[in-house]
Amino acid sequence: MMFLDNARGQLNSVLDEIQVLAQQVQDRSQSTAQRAEAFGDIIASEVGDSLMSRARNLEREYGFRQLFLKFEGTNPSGTQKDRIAFAQVEDAFRQGYERIVFATCGNYGVALSFAASLAGLACLIYIPEKYHTPREEEMVRWGARIVRAGRDYEEAVELSSIKAREEGCYDANPGAINTDIQLKAYGEIATEIYDELRDAPAAVAVPVSNGTTLAGIYKGFQTLYRRGKTSRIPKMIAGSSSGKNPIISSFRKGLKTYTDLDPAKIRESLINEPLINWHSIDGELAYQAIRESGGWACDVTDKTMTGLSSFIKTNEGLSVLPASTAGLSALIDMNMLTPLPGDRYVVVLTGRK
Repeated sequence: MMFLDNARGQLNSVLDEIQVLAQQVQDRSQSTAQRAEAFGDIIASEVGDSLMSRARNLEREYGFRQLFLKFEGTNPSGTQKDRIAFAQVEDAFRQGYERIVFATCGNYGVALSFAASLAGLACLIYIPEKYHTPREEEMVRWGARIVRAGRDYEEAVELSSIKAREEGCYDANPGAINTDIQLKAYGEIATEIYDELRDAPAAVAVPVSNGTTLAGIYKGFQTLYRRGKTSRIPKMIAGSSSGKNPIISSFRKGLKTYTDLDPAKIRESLINEPLINWHSIDGELAYQAIRESGGWACDVTDKTMTGLSSFIKTNEGLSVLPASTAGLSALIDMNMLTPLPGDRYVVVLTGRK
């Protein structure tokens, strides 16, 4: 099955701009510190500081006072995955690893293979046996080797982590020992939102799969609040594919802790694949972020996500991946049930280009 998870980045143009820095990173005649500094310069110039714009047409359509779109499509590969990809490659590079291993179903593989290629690291990517993504070609183009293994994403993660342990490779999977690095990288989204608004919004809406992005943003706002930068911590709003994500199902059941779904009941579609899991690897972290912040979570249909993606393209001028609108749909759903206060709200979106 071919999934519509193909965000589109601008990797070739990025590479043109950073050729000199990439050459410095790969120049083994220089010290590791010098090469790492060059890689840090690449991160500083190319990753993050994604576009945030006021969505006035969405405001009028759905009754929000101020709604902002945090568009992660301006990252090199077109998604927020660049944030954790570059952070982990930098960590692997500094620790002296030569090879990175992880599992993906699409966008993450492109982000990490590109980042690894800049650092001169080998990249081994596990993709579930029956999954096919248009972005696989890009992974290979940036030097990755693909291994088809596992019935689903969760099993591919397990197999790739075993491979990493057996061969002494850097494990770049979510839930591994580098989870803190991933959460900190996604926490930068909170800092960028604060930089734009000079305070925390009332709520931040995020599409969820493994839950890492939402958990990282929440942790970022917790840090800002503790440092006295913000007057509050926003409510965390989560949306995902109907009946196919355990973070959402746990919330709908009113459970105190996160609980997995039955793997046999999970079915992918052309639209929902970036969102579904029977086991969300950072699900407990994300679930508690929703509960602690007084947030909300709800299911979203493929039809709704496709419709919102089309509306945003036509009325806000952003071409976004349909699955990335799940958080926005959850925010709209919450507002329809009980009208939200006239305040500022932020939605995180992933781009097609």
